[in-house]
Amino acid sequence: MIRICAVFLALVGCAAQAQTLDFPSNASLQAEVVRTADSYVMPLGIWDRGEMPTQTVEGRVTQQAWRIDAASLTTLQLVRPLREQLRNDRYRIIFECQTEACGGFDFRFGVETLSPPDMRINIGDFRFLAAERAGADGPEYLTLFISRTTQAGFVLITHVGPAVENPAPIADAKADPLRAFGTATDASLTEQLEQVGRTVLADLSFATGSAQLVEGDYASLQMLADYLANAPQRTVALVGHTDSSGALATNIALSKRRAGSVLERLVSAYGVDRAQMEAEGMGYLAPISSNLTEEGREANRRVEVIVTSTQD
Repeated sequence: MIRICAVFLALVGCAAQAQTLDFPSNASLQAEVVRTADSYVMPLGIWDRGEMPTQTVEGRVTQQAWRIDAASLTTLQLVRPLREQLRNDRYRIIFECQTEACGGFDFRFGVETLSPPDMRINIGDFRFLAAERAGADGPEYLTLFISRTTQAGFVLITHVGPAVENPAPIADAKADPLRAFGTATDASLTEQLEQVGRTVLADLSFATGSAQLVEGDYASLQMLADYLANAPQRTVALVGHTDSSGALATNIALSKRRAGSVLERLVSAYGVDRAQMEAEGMGYLAPISSNLTEEGREANRRVEVIVTSTQD
């Protein structure tokens, strides 16, 4: 049904004719619903003023809810490899949005989903993607509804296509989680700090428009705390970054406050020695992506860890 070869599996000899959407090995199928002949109302635009553009598509409707046990993943990290797999398999992305830009609460409940606990959608942090392609047996449509909690990521796949005998599975969990979805394991964080001298704390979440770190357990902070506990001679700088929206001085101040919030959490909740850390802010002066797109701006809003020690 879906011939997808993930870029991240190229390093381990992925064949170009792989037959499934590849999830990392730490993913598990929570629920599957198959309707051999039905319709699905596919969103094609944002919810605005009580309306949402849709297209009703018909065929074999399959919905799967997947859970990825990796608290450090952002919704951007979840959607990127899946989006690339779809593009590599000749799907055309026809609509994509994120949280408030989708229409927030109204959009979320205007889309057909599976119920908790199989599929959990955080109305404050989700992404939606719709794609289509001309398949060998007729048109195919696929949507992804992606969200996360403090413990895991969740992906709802809805596929609509021709009814065929013995269809190939939509998705499978077999890829190396580190290569597939950028999951930061303890070993990888240590390697990045020791070999590169820096890493991004990708799972952090701040209250909207605030420098306050949202309550919860963060895998990246636990890994950093373990790293610093095992290397008491190491010192690091926590450096906040923003996108380019707003004045430079304002962004520098905000980014430094966010780094400071992370520092205080590491001290109070993870027992890190304050003397091993400092907090700084760069504002929008060190982007890692283009500020011309929402995806790029989100990537630029981050807190990095930089090793400042000069001796082992």
